[in-house]
Amino acid sequence: MPIRIPNDLPAFKTLLQENIFVMESDRASGQDIRPLKIGIVNLMPTKIETETQLLRLLSNTPLQVDITLIYTETHLPKNTSWEHLQNFYTTFDKVKDEYFDGIFITGAPVEKLDFEKVNYWGELCHIMEWTKSHAFCTVHICWGAFAGLYYHYGIEKRPLNKKLFGVFPHKVNAITHPLLKGFDDIFFVPHSRYTEISTADIEMNPNLAVLAYSDEAGAYIISDRTSRQIFITGHAEYDRDTLKNEYLRDLEKGIDIEIPKNYFPGNNPDLPPLITWHGHASLMYSNWLNFCVYQETPFDLKELESL
Repeated sequence: MPIRIPNDLPAFKTLLQENIFVMESDRASGQDIRPLKIGIVNLMPTKIETETQLLRLLSNTPLQVDITLIYTETHLPKNTSWEHLQNFYTTFDKVKDEYFDGIFITGAPVEKLDFEKVNYWGELCHIMEWTKSHAFCTVHICWGAFAGLYYHYGIEKRPLNKKLFGVFPHKVNAITHPLLKGFDDIFFVPHSRYTEISTADIEMNPNLAVLAYSDEAGAYIISDRTSRQIFITGHAEYDRDTLKNEYLRDLEKGIDIEIPKNYFPGNNPDLPPLITWHGHASLMYSNWLNFCVYQETPFDLKELESL
């Protein structure tokens, strides 16, 4: 079934070329069903790339998905045009009285900063608090996961000795959780970060559980006990060349960066990288929409206030 986005959003043409069923807003509004309302708080500077990656994965669902793209008013991105923001995004202030089946809070390239020194931290805290009563399930990605764990549970991120960079094998730690339904014993996920969350800190909190982890990359998926707050430390949404482009960017800046692990064939950056993570990425997002959201969210979203 379709994902519902404006037909002039850059992602529309890309997804259509990939044979992903997308539907123009006018056509979707004529169908007599309630679409899943999903908001994406996009904190990434490369907003078009990030929105396309997430929309691709959110397209695999039996229902319409109505997307709202949100940006922070307290920080304007340098790599996304004002015209794009005006045409396709809204601000939190304009949607704060609405209710959503699900919200995504993306990563951001600010992980070396203390949370309180991020110029939109106050606004993001307001959004994270709001999700508890206005969204059935919130997914935090990479830095967004660290920010969410810190805000909701006071768990601090820790600096790594060097950048965790590459595609790493992971193991399922909660085989009965619906988010991981159909997963293999070993699956791969890209990571690109300078910080980590201690698994011991998570395990000390009785309200949290590690659903999947990597021996090298650490805790990957963390959930609260209600499965309404989910924290994902990696980047299952990444495209084939995302790590490659980050590697070349860092080299160009003169940053001492290692070749991403388990990514280029033969560890040769002159060869095109192989995708080893898209199957499980698609399955995870499909499971989230179908089992964690659609099967559980109230039909009348205003009931979220009383949950």
